[in-house]
Amino acid sequence: MKRLNSAPFKGRRAVIRGAIALAAGLGLVAATSGTAHAVPVRLDYPLTGTTHLEGTGSDLELGPGLLEVTADLRAGTISANTKLPPAPGSFKMLGAIPVSVTTEFVETEPTAGTIDLKTGALVTTTKLTLRLKDLKVAGIPTPVGSSCRTETPAVLNLTSDPGFNALKGGTLSGTYTIPKFEHCLLATPLINLIIPGDGNKVSLTLGQPGPPPVA
Repeated sequence: MKRLNSAPFKGRRAVIRGAIALAAGLGLVAATSGTAHAVPVRLDYPLTGTTHLEGTGSDLELGPGLLEVTADLRAGTISANTKLPPAPGSFKMLGAIPVSVTTEFVETEPTAGTIDLKTGALVTTTKLTLRLKDLKVAGIPTPVGSSCRTETPAVLNLTSDPGFNALKGGTLSGTYTIPKFEHCLLATPLINLIIPGDGNKVSLTLGQPGPPPVA
């Protein structure tokens, strides 16, 4: 007898467990009153996205990563850990010189946000330090050291787009400013001439959530 693949069923069970957890939390919010508190809900959202860097006129693909969310459904607040892999990218300096560099987005503190329990709208603030490595100018490796990073974290204020659903996911978008860089050796002036500045755009897509892995 041919054995059926159990992976799809496991995936469905994970989604169902996540939906039940969130629905149970929402039900508890509706049922409680006075000083009672809802039990925090933990869900993991698959995360992908893009960011447009205004200074270089280039786009970076973000993810696949993970957004580990803890929601206080009575207070309408969330706390989350944003995990993204390094993002390689390239652009033309002065419209002619090819430049490639890998950017790491390192969260400096947990993402904070609010969720409208009536509409599901989500507003979040994430602080990320940008680290650069593997810089090449015209194909020539250009040392930046191991500590090339923004002097201060970039602050991403994101708002959910229409149609966002906490049970299904959706898109968060916004703009942010890239601070100046430091500790990039002799490449520091060049980097600060090109990359820092405002008007950078980001769009993050959250997939359907599931419960966190069992320890």
